[in-house]
Amino acid sequence: MGQETSTEKASEEKNIFSRLNLSMLKKDNKPKSKLREWGDAILFAVVAATLIRWIFLEAFTIPTPSMEKSLLVGDFLFVSKMHYGARTPATPLQMPLTHQKIWGTDIPSYLEWIKLPQYRLPGFSEVKRNDVVVFNFPTEYQYPVDLKTNYIKRCVAVPGDVIEVKDLQVHINNEPLENPAEMQYKYLLKTKENINPRLFKKYDITEVGSMQGGYVLLTTPTTAEELRSLNFIDEIEVIKTPQDKPDYKIFPNASKFAWNADFFGPLKVPGEGMTIDVNDETMTKYHSVIEYYEGHDNVDISDGKLLIDGTEYSEYTFKQNYYFMMGDNRHNSLDSRFWGFVPADHVVGKALFIWLSIDPNESFLGKIRWSRLFSIIR
Repeated sequence: MGQETSTEKASEEKNIFSRLNLSMLKKDNKPKSKLREWGDAILFAVVAATLIRWIFLEAFTIPTPSMEKSLLVGDFLFVSKMHYGARTPATPLQMPLTHQKIWGTDIPSYLEWIKLPQYRLPGFSEVKRNDVVVFNFPTEYQYPVDLKTNYIKRCVAVPGDVIEVKDLQVHINNEPLENPAEMQYKYLLKTKENINPRLFKKYDITEVGSMQGGYVLLTTPTTAEELRSLNFIDEIEVIKTPQDKPDYKIFPNASKFAWNADFFGPLKVPGEGMTIDVNDETMTKYHSVIEYYEGHDNVDISDGKLLIDGTEYSEYTFKQNYYFMMGDNRHNSLDSRFWGFVPADHVVGKALFIWLSIDPNESFLGKIRWSRLFSIIR
């Protein structure tokens, strides 16, 4: 009798477990709701896009003419994070796919409760001269490094280079640097005629200002030569600042170095491991680097002396590499001539190719610059 009871109990327990398993199986096989499917798809897309944007490629657009004619306002391009190596985020508490603010608002897209040390993953290239580079604008000290505004310029000097601009021409280590094919300058065009805007459009000149006796325009040296041959052009000459006229907006200090955008330097670009003597000249040239980009908490520079955390130094060794960036539109570019060096930890990536180009001055189908689609950036 006891054996029968034990057998019946075991059979009943087996049936209960079978019903539970069947119930769980039916529950697992229940199809997802449309809302959940959409939620899962959106979550996957956001995660995938964030990872691709962080490690591999990120899309950017050109908002200003500082790189014309190499890059035009309205160009959409892809920037490689793989060339120089992607950076780990310094501000992890950030809304995905945003930068400084949430779209359409003035609300910050990040929280500063947690800040992480920033590292760079291995890349397969270093920043080289003539690379077109996207970087975080260094002097936006109010933002974390990875959330500063993105700029795009051409690297003209790398660590250890001595850069000098002599009569418009960039020299590196006393040798003239090869100029970009589409580099522009500001020109004064003298004529007694009123020039039809169609002529400027024909020569792809988009930045033109009229004045008594002529026009001020930005264009390439090649186009300037073509305009010079026209019979109604009296004269066309590049506008440049005289060598003996300092520009007080120019880096690092016009009261001590009488430089301007057309006659600049010589200035050595600092690099990791490079050591300088501390004196009035070196502190004038490199004080911003030491104070803002080298990771020190307390820096005091005055009268050619350097104190870091209360300790005086007679020489200083740089902790990272720096670069000198310039726009191809040389007379309409806010670049390293005005605000100094770009630290290595501010470098975002290398500009690869244009995938779309839209002319903001045209309408309808004329807006698309078909010839620029999928063109390689050089």
